[in-house]
Amino acid sequence: MLTASLLILASFVVLFIGAELLVRGGAAMALKLGLSPLVVGLTVVAYGTSMPELIVSLKAAFAGQPDIAIGNVVGSNIFNIAVILGLAAAVYPIRTHLQVLRWDAPLLLGVTLLVPLSFIDGQVSRIEGCIFVLAAVAFTIWTIRAARRDENSGVEIAADTPEVKPTGSLPGDILKILAGLGVLVLGSKLLVDNAVTVASSLGVSEAVIGLTIIAAGTSMPELATSVVAAFRRQSDIALGNVLGSNLFNLLFVLGGSAVIHPVETSAMSKIDLGMMIGVTALLVPLLATGKRLNRAEGLLLAATYGGYLFVLWPKG
Repeated sequence: MLTASLLILASFVVLFIGAELLVRGGAAMALKLGLSPLVVGLTVVAYGTSMPELIVSLKAAFAGQPDIAIGNVVGSNIFNIAVILGLAAAVYPIRTHLQVLRWDAPLLLGVTLLVPLSFIDGQVSRIEGCIFVLAAVAFTIWTIRAARRDENSGVEIAADTPEVKPTGSLPGDILKILAGLGVLVLGSKLLVDNAVTVASSLGVSEAVIGLTIIAAGTSMPELATSVVAAFRRQSDIALGNVLGSNLFNLLFVLGGSAVIHPVETSAMSKIDLGMMIGVTALLVPLLATGKRLNRAEGLLLAATYGGYLFVLWPKG
């Protein structure tokens, strides 16, 4: 089990490297093709940091491991808000804007409330998966159009765009993207296979492993992005990164997994779904009070995750 645990840690590093290659290659290529840094940040970069969740869940769906596929999505969304935003706010209070309070946070809460309705019959079907994917595409198109409209009107919006300049060749950018995808596939295989080994050794279900170890591992790019953004006092990036990632997870990752193979949802308990809905619902009023997420509120979010782990992980 020691070897499997070390390989899980190694997979975290591999996933981070893969996401970094994919994001930088994709961002550089998009800039060469004429997209603005803002649009690149809201699309290529935001989705690139969520690619580990997508690759891992798709791999689990192909392998017939639905507990891991859905546990990864639910667990990542809980981890992103409770741990990543919590730690980022503890480093530096996160300011929020009217747009986030009017649109982004309520939209995420609405999707978080609606998606679990598809769990009632015990699975997310292919048809439901297609609907989720189409909703993700529609949201992306709306985001790009809104960003361009705001750019044209002179509105300034922060976006998570890495320090990438459109230097080098287009084939070089494509090579980075392909290498990033290859590294992500390798990292996802390392993570899923060894997490299942650890789960079997500890007598822990695949769902619990998906909700905790795998969820934390696939969230490494978001964690690094948000904490670094907090240290740089770029709070818009830290917040937007998490909100966008959670929407992507629910609509595109879960939807894409269900398109490949209907995802059984019986492993998700009311506690897991309640925690995902609860931390998302808690986030909205926390952001609204003083239009910021302060250090005490960040620590509160992190503490809720600690309590969740205590309840979730089997005792003895």
